[in-house]
Amino acid sequence: MTHEPELTAPVELCLPDGRLNRAAVGWTRRPLHTANLRGWGRAKRWEYWGIVTPEHIIGLVASSIDYAGVHGVYVLDRATGRETSTDAVVPLARGVVMPPRSGEGAASARGGGLSIDITQRPDGTTIHATARDVRLDVEIPLPPGHESLGVVVPWGDQRFQYTVKDLGRPVTGTLVLHGRTHEIGPGAFAVLDHGRGKWPYSITWNWAAGAGGGRAIQLGGKWTDGTGVTENGLFVDGRLHKIGEELRWDYDRSDWLRPWRISGERVQAQFHPFHEKVAKTNLAVVANETHQCFGTFDGWALTDDGDRVSLDGLVGWAEEARNRW
Repeated sequence: MTHEPELTAPVELCLPDGRLNRAAVGWTRRPLHTANLRGWGRAKRWEYWGIVTPEHIIGLVASSIDYAGVHGVYVLDRATGRETSTDAVVPLARGVVMPPRSGEGAASARGGGLSIDITQRPDGTTIHATARDVRLDVEIPLPPGHESLGVVVPWGDQRFQYTVKDLGRPVTGTLVLHGRTHEIGPGAFAVLDHGRGKWPYSITWNWAAGAGGGRAIQLGGKWTDGTGVTENGLFVDGRLHKIGEELRWDYDRSDWLRPWRISGERVQAQFHPFHEKVAKTNLAVVANETHQCFGTFDGWALTDDGDRVSLDGLVGWAEEARNRW
């Protein structure tokens, strides 16, 4: 078990010289960190939105990893398994806009035939994205009292990451896919992964996220091991129950569609994939291999009061990502 402090006041991520501000290490229920990153070469900034509807799973990423902007628009047709995707790599991340605070300002990326525009306001987020055969226009309101999980992970004074995981947000709008318009509304939800930090060159992480019926589960592993900080949490009706323990991840790297198991004292989760998305990039200095599986959860997790909450029927994903960057 870890003993991470909950932060309740605004704080800057970095000291004036660019090193980690140790007062920023901890977790939050709403975004309170300003990512005042300085320097070049190890700084990473990204906005990832995943949207799950009864018909589709949509993934949008806009990012700057200093050497390049790496962006993507992805849509899975859940009935047919057909994938539609456009990926772009922009040298030196030219034209990428990344605001220093989650939930405030605008983020945008363009290149390689795609464009992503994310407008953040106190009451929610608007996303417009276009790519080959895809147009997405959605509103993602921020319900009153809705909580997210913000965490600062410290590898050291020069290497650290701030992440916000925001799960189960309502979403409305339209998806135009191959010329056909699909309405997004009841039964759909959105998940945000906001990242700002200075990373080691080589890193592996696990991430699992699922939501449905007023419940959501957020689980992470490998990249936080040994730091004294975790990114694990259970959400019930928008309220965060922080899970301060390193979890065990069991899955078959030779068959990604076999069931995954994620377990600890407060979590016993099984994940049953129905589709595997594979992404690989190899640009010599920069390389990535991600296996992101979409599927359903079952099992349980405990609230702060020890109440057992069922995870049965939650929809989402579990992934392993290996990066050189």
